[in-house]
Amino acid sequence: MTTFNSRFQQRTFYLGIAISAALTITSCSNSPEHEKMPAPVKKELPKEITPPPAEPVLKPIVSEPARATPLSINENTKNFIRKMVALHHFNEQELTQLLKSAVIKDDILKRIAAPSEGLPWHKYRKIFLTDARIEGGVKFWHENLDALNRVSQETGVPAEIIVAIIGVETGYGKNMGNHRVLDALATLAFAYPPRSAFFTSELEQFLLLCQDEKLNPRDPLGSYAGAMGYPQFMPSSFRALAKDFDHDTHRDIWHNPRDAIASVANYFVRNNWQRGQPIAVPANAQGIEYKSILNKNLKPEATIERLSKLGVTPTEDFPKNTLVKLLAFEQLEGEDLWLGFTNFYVITRYNHSPLYALAAYQLSQEIKQRKTL
Repeated sequence: MTTFNSRFQQRTFYLGIAISAALTITSCSNSPEHEKMPAPVKKELPKEITPPPAEPVLKPIVSEPARATPLSINENTKNFIRKMVALHHFNEQELTQLLKSAVIKDDILKRIAAPSEGLPWHKYRKIFLTDARIEGGVKFWHENLDALNRVSQETGVPAEIIVAIIGVETGYGKNMGNHRVLDALATLAFAYPPRSAFFTSELEQFLLLCQDEKLNPRDPLGSYAGAMGYPQFMPSSFRALAKDFDHDTHRDIWHNPRDAIASVANYFVRNNWQRGQPIAVPANAQGIEYKSILNKNLKPEATIERLSKLGVTPTEDFPKNTLVKLLAFEQLEGEDLWLGFTNFYVITRYNHSPLYALAAYQLSQEIKQRKTL
């Protein structure tokens, strides 16, 4: 599903907070009858594919009543309304009333602006590699066996990877977020200047999404950043990549796990997942020369042969010209070295954190192993 590096810092979590502030328990209710809005002019889907935003790790916030104030129809919101009318033929009066029903939420602004402190790998891993999450993955796999088998065969994305992503994102649908997406996106579009352009675009895509799927814009729920459903898609990713597995004319990633499964796989396919290719392997190193090649770039950039000259040896054999990315993960003592292949990089397109990608990969392997027992 493109870079949200410009969007957010990596989804890491404060250890004392249960799993994630973004993974709050809810599901999106079915829409009641609502005000109809004119159908938009058909346009090409956005070329960029937006991943669910990484949740920042939050410092503890002193508990106080969450405040919410109605969205002000000022010059910024008026400009947005004019754009939607001009480009997509929305009804100006109806859209104005819709935005007036949105609220600016202080808790969203606190979360998005909270300083991010990356957890070390040995703490981050413990958040996701739990017996409950592994068992939940096995259960989700059994419950959706036919869909996972079919999607995996058609796309080449392993079932365990799809399951693990949904497990990391929402605990297999248990924690989809409890903010109205309209409120989240309006708050960040019109009350958070550092990311206003991005979230204004996502608000535009959300309103078009609601037109596409015949949803009441007041109803869908999601994370504080507007990510939605089992896989936590942003609106632009939904419009570009969400799939209708059952061919029932609805792409329902809130209530239909089969649609979510197909959508996650499609996200990876569109980001160049390589069927049958490795994802990551541990590596050993002698000396400290390898540290010269460690950097924040996540694309495979060095060959096995080059790394061997720096004292790095993978735990499995691969052709010398294979491109990999050397990654270091902090442990209590020392660090673990891993080699990430192209498919590891593809996982980081979902969330731009190597911690996230390795946690999802290791969770997938634990689920796969537990399922076969």
